[in-house]
Amino acid sequence: MSKHRATVEWTLEDASAEDFLKGRYSRGHTVRFDGGHQVPATASPHVVGNRWSVAGAVDPEEMLVAAISNCHMLTFLHAAREAGFVVARYLDRAEGVMAKNADGRMAVTHVALRPEIGWQGREPTPAELDQLHHRAHEECFIANSVKTEIVVETPAAV
Repeated sequence: MSKHRATVEWTLEDASAEDFLKGRYSRGHTVRFDGGHQVPATASPHVVGNRWSVAGAVDPEEMLVAAISNCHMLTFLHAAREAGFVVARYLDRAEGVMAKNADGRMAVTHVALRPEIGWQGREPTPAELDQLHHRAHEECFIANSVKTEIVVETPAAV
């Protein structure tokens, strides 16, 4: 077992208690990770509008999509290495969709991973590539932690 920590900090600034109660306050905040890295964060402008979100900051839905993509990539690299393939480049333009789930609640219901992979040496066959992605999905800690449907859309190798 391992523990993973993040610190999320928000402060009411430039707004009164009355503004807060009316929903007129910045959703900008900071996320700090154990290693000391800080990320400016916000609510999605799709949720609270541009006025209350912070431009250039990351929203929780983006962080979830990134975590799914990141975990799949790291697990894929491990699976490829164990299968004897050398990955030279991995680029994923992942996309998440917010919609109502089966319970009628808003959720990130679908994430499409679109990895473009460059290889050194022998490239896997389409069947081998599918198996590597399947294994990565089955072993990815984040994929195993969410209800979100995750699909891999594989374009041609780069």
